[in-house]
Amino acid sequence: MTAARGVILGMRAIPPKSISRNPIMNTISSLTFGSHANVFSNNLSIEALRERVPAVFAESAHERLSQKYTFIPTERVLSGLLSVGFVPVDARQAHTRNSSLLHARHVIRMRRRFETVQLRDSVPEIVFLNSHDGTSAYQLRLGLFRVVCTNGLIVSRGAFPAYCVAHRGNVVDDVITGALEMSERFETLAAQVERMEHRNMARGEQLEFAGQALALRYPDPATQGMLPMQLLTSRRPQDLGDDLWSVLNKVQENLIGGGMHRRSESGRLMRTRRITSIREDVRLNGRLWDLATEVLVS
Repeated sequence: MTAARGVILGMRAIPPKSISRNPIMNTISSLTFGSHANVFSNNLSIEALRERVPAVFAESAHERLSQKYTFIPTERVLSGLLSVGFVPVDARQAHTRNSSLLHARHVIRMRRRFETVQLRDSVPEIVFLNSHDGTSAYQLRLGLFRVVCTNGLIVSRGAFPAYCVAHRGNVVDDVITGALEMSERFETLAAQVERMEHRNMARGEQLEFAGQALALRYPDPATQGMLPMQLLTSRRPQDLGDDLWSVLNKVQENLIGGGMHRRSESGRLMRTRRITSIREDVRLNGRLWDLATEVLVS
């Protein structure tokens, strides 16, 4: 892998002076992607965003919130991010019985329109989280998309601090500023990935790492119902390496993606379920990154 030097374009964290009735559509329709340097062949259209994350287009906050809550629709913030060169490539939102589809927690993964930081098998991303029911501030996290397995990793707050913006004040400007500042860390993130690729792990280290990862999802050993070595299963030839980066990705996919055999407390053989909770997905990804960082410094 080569972690090329990042070049941050001369963009100012200033949103458009005027917001049209359909700002996201206007911005997306103006983008063209004809270069091989572009990594956004699967950027989301306005129709896909409306289908996947209706909460982005909410027109008001949840009715239970007080007047002190400043409602700034995600659509307006997203429009500002698009205007300075970020593109949405994946999005989803929480689906619970007790939350409104228009106010639920939602997450959008975004990339710079033209990325200058090159990694061997991954693309750096900004992970943008929000809700309109009072359960979440605007949050920005660093992420990585691993192409060979479509894994979406989220970097821990300990390794690269998150950027949080409360629902008050000049939210749009603050989020754009945060996104631009965080994207300047892409090169540092790439260098850390490169260190992981060069850090070989003995079998005992791998099993210890997998055991710690398993405890993140199943804290009680009596209810785990599976062995740490199962998390080291390679699902494709590209995952056969013994380096830390390969181990992290194998464990992350097996732990969060589900499909692993385990025994229930009653002894019934079952398959683990994929983590669909946004909150839990962010938590597990962040803690796995922490575990990998600990290996680097050991």
